Amino acid sequence: MSSQKRAAVIEDLTGFGKCSLTVALPLLSAAGIEACPLPTAVLSTHTGGLDGFTYRDLTDDLYAFGSHWHSLGIHFDAIYTGFLGSPQQIRVVSSLIGLLKSRDTLVVVDPCMADNGKLYRVFTPEMAKKMGTLCRGADVSVPNITEACMLLGQEYRPGPYHPQWIEGLLHGLQAQGSKNVVLTGVYWEEGRLGAACCDRQGRIQYVFTPKVNGHFHGTGDIFASVLTSALLNGCPLPESAQIAADFTYDAVLRTSRAGTDPRYGVHFEEGIPKLIRRLHLDP
Repeated sequence: MSSQKRAAVIEDLTGFGKCSLTVALPLLSAAGIEACPLPTAVLSTHTGGLDGFTYRDLTDDLYAFGSHWHSLGIHFDAIYTGFLGSPQQIRVVSSLIGLLKSRDTLVVVDPCMADNGKLYRVFTPEMAKKMGTLCRGADVSVPNITEACMLLGQEYRPGPYHPQWIEGLLHGLQAQGSKNVVLTGVYWEEGRLGAACCDRQGRIQYVFTPKVNGHFHGTGDIFASVLTSALLNGCPLPESAQIAADFTYDAVLRTSRAGTDPRYGVHFEEGIPKLIRRLHLDP
């Protein structure tokens, strides 16, 4: 039996409103991966529509946290980063990646900073530029359309999109340094939604699912976590993206049918047994 894979997961811990570590840890664990959290902040709830949240910034602890891991000689098969709350955090996390990665470590960066043409309210243009430096060192970057435009300094366009424009974004991000890119939020027509994958050879493939109307919090975290899980289980990039898209779609559809407040996150937990089967991890 091969040894268990291990991933360092660097993002915030939010108590309520499924996102970031509370999404990544169970999904990676279900995929048979040892998930080691490095929390960048602790919040009572996420910041998307839930007011009055508490926030404890852990920036000052990050490098000591990672340095202790390094001193123990811990090997990570992947380093996966998500939401980072300040330029200083981005700089520290960039240093930590250099400290903790080995030659065979997969670095996955989800530049979680914007959507629907706008930066999240805690982000600034300076932070967007810093996030670009983090993506340049990634083996896989996972931006949405808005984030891709900001990383490239291009004007955001609402969909539907044209393949030629999408492929320009993909090749532009690769030219900046991301070895592989998975661009989310791609669609040609109403009713279908998906992602575009560009591997290090520049080959592009698309994955799609039906689209569920509405805005659902935390779906980007779910997609990136399942993508990372599938990649660490040896799935090729397009297959990993399809597995992530299908899992995310099922969770959103389940939530929509339940009528749950979308600010509370999506019902991803019930889909974990299906994910285990899809990754061929059933005993």
